[in-house]
Amino acid sequence: MFVDHVKIYVKGGDGGDGMVGFRREKYVPMGGPAGGDGGNGGDVVFVVDEGLRTLMDFRYKRNFKATRGEHGMSKNMHGANADDLFVKVPPGTVVTDEETGVVIADLVEHGQKAIIARGGRGGRGNSRFATPANPAPELSEKGEPGFELNVILELKVLADVGLVGFPSVGKSTLLSVVSAAKPKIAEYHFTTIVPNLGMVETEDHRSFAMADLPGLIEGASEGVGLGHQFLRHIERTRVIVHVIDMSGMEGRDPYEDYLTINEELKQYNLRLTERPQIIVANKMDMPDAEENLKAFKEKVGPDLKVFPISAISRQGLQELLFAVADLLEVAPEFPLEHLTEEESETSVMYKHESTKENFEISRDDDGAFVLSGGSVERLFKMTDFSREDSIRRFARQLRGMGIDDALRERGAKDGDTVRLLQFEFEFIE
Repeated sequence: MFVDHVKIYVKGGDGGDGMVGFRREKYVPMGGPAGGDGGNGGDVVFVVDEGLRTLMDFRYKRNFKATRGEHGMSKNMHGANADDLFVKVPPGTVVTDEETGVVIADLVEHGQKAIIARGGRGGRGNSRFATPANPAPELSEKGEPGFELNVILELKVLADVGLVGFPSVGKSTLLSVVSAAKPKIAEYHFTTIVPNLGMVETEDHRSFAMADLPGLIEGASEGVGLGHQFLRHIERTRVIVHVIDMSGMEGRDPYEDYLTINEELKQYNLRLTERPQIIVANKMDMPDAEENLKAFKEKVGPDLKVFPISAISRQGLQELLFAVADLLEVAPEFPLEHLTEEESETSVMYKHESTKENFEISRDDDGAFVLSGGSVERLFKMTDFSREDSIRRFARQLRGMGIDDALRERGAKDGDTVRLLQFEFEFIE
């Protein structure tokens, strides 16, 4: 089965811990600081590989974690930065933060890269905290935890031309005869589960990518049938080729089919109606097709050009392909996301919001105050509580964030319990 929508977990590598190290100096009785910084953790980077067509591989591996940086060492030796973790994705992959719904990256070109989860900063060694008043501090930082999040990967087929129309109108057959694609073809509805891609070349050597997309039925914009799976795949196409079964063999009226499909495109996304559309009357080798085509043209009016073809007998195909190629030369591109000028000049995108100094205070059933929030939790994880200097620095950081005052406003008194993650502290006035 084709997988075009999958959830995975990504985590940047943790930063290496800074070291508390000392060196002996003749005029400094306690020695001088010599602890090196930890290395930065690796980023999780998605890179487009044009050889991939589906997200199938992500069904079997859903967790991607970059390695942590090396710890700092004595003699002011810094730990090495970790290597980035590169994850290959097919062209057309859209990466969305599951929690916020924000699109992090829209990956369309071979080799394009996007940082999905940044690695943590390496912790600073005690040489960074030396001052004239305290030339040999017993203070260092643990490495910053890597950023972690669940992301949704969605594959949107990259094609210049998208074939739309009701099931069994002949889209798969048309693609198979104008390109080297070998789509599955049968007489039942929803034949096309995988959006098949084929390269088409005209007699004058112009080429373009054509996609045979899953069949559409009325109600697709509300999720009926293959609905949203189909419509997501057409968002990128520059030209829509609307294939209509002019034989009426399925018992449907060609004009009603035409109106229904266009209404579904309009209901799903109004921008789909901006794309130029070519109308193809297929199965013209069948009985009643000519009569049905005449009635169809009368209803749509003389301004709408219709291309009569027979995909089976290859009648009218060259004229159709020339018309498609001509239209592609003037049709605009329709990117999924409107990038800023700065973003359009680089292949690396990173749209996560910067972590703000935020925290929340709540109460447990036993009356304890509970601290939570990204900033305070990261500070806690980067603090070495085995050293008194580090503990005092953490207390100063909490006061600087306004947490002490906020606890007092919530009614905290001397001796009350304060919880942060799995640890407890005593509130002291």
